[in-house]
Amino acid sequence: MKTCSHEAFVDLTREATVIERDSHGPKVMVLADGSYLKLFRRKRLLSSASWYPYAQRFVDNVQALRARGIPCPEVIDCFRVPAAGRDVVHYRPLPGTTLRQLIAGEQADPGLRQVLGRFIATLHERGIYFRSIHLGNVVLTAERRLGLIDVADMKTGRRPLSSWRRRRNAKHLLRIKVDRAWILGGDEGAALSAGYREVAQRPFPLGSA
Repeated sequence: MKTCSHEAFVDLTREATVIERDSHGPKVMVLADGSYLKLFRRKRLLSSASWYPYAQRFVDNVQALRARGIPCPEVIDCFRVPAAGRDVVHYRPLPGTTLRQLIAGEQADPGLRQVLGRFIATLHERGIYFRSIHLGNVVLTAERRLGLIDVADMKTGRRPLSSWRRRRNAKHLLRIKVDRAWILGGDEGAALSAGYREVAQRPFPLGSA
C-alpha cells in the first residue's frame, strides 16, 4: 500500500465534510468533488488487520463484487497516512438510496421485499458472504437494481454459500429491529423467501434467524 504524507492528506481534505465519526475521529468524509474517503484506524495490537488491512479488504471486495456483477462503489485510490495512523480508501459512492432510508421515508415499495430476496440469493449463489449486511448497506439504484456499500467485512468464494453460512447471514440481516420488522412485513417473510427461492431454488432460512 502506498503512503501519503500528512501535508498531502491535509490538502486533500481541506474542504471535506465529515459525515461519520467515532471517539477516535472521522471515519467517512465527503470531498468537494463528491467523492468519499473512508478512514480505517490502524490498530497497534496484533490482529489480522495488521497483515491484511481493512482498507485493502475494501478494495479487494469491490473488485470481487464487480467481477460478479454486483453494483458497488468505485475505488479511486487506496493509501496509508502514517502520521495519522490511518489507512484510507478514496472512492466514488454507489448512487442511490439505502433501503433503510426508503423505509424511513415511507417510500419502500412492498415489492422490494421480493426483490431483496432475489438479491440476497444472488449473493449467496455467487459465493458472497457479506457479514455486515443490513438495510443500511443495501442501496437501490436509479436503474432499480440493488447493490452493496461499506463492503470491508465480506468474504467471497468460488462456490455458492453453504447452508450454515446462509443461516448465519440470515441472522445478520434480521438482527436489527427496524430492518426485521420491514423484512417480515405482514406475511412473516413470505415475500422475501419467495424471491430467494426464485434464484436459489430453496427457501430463505428464516426459521434459523
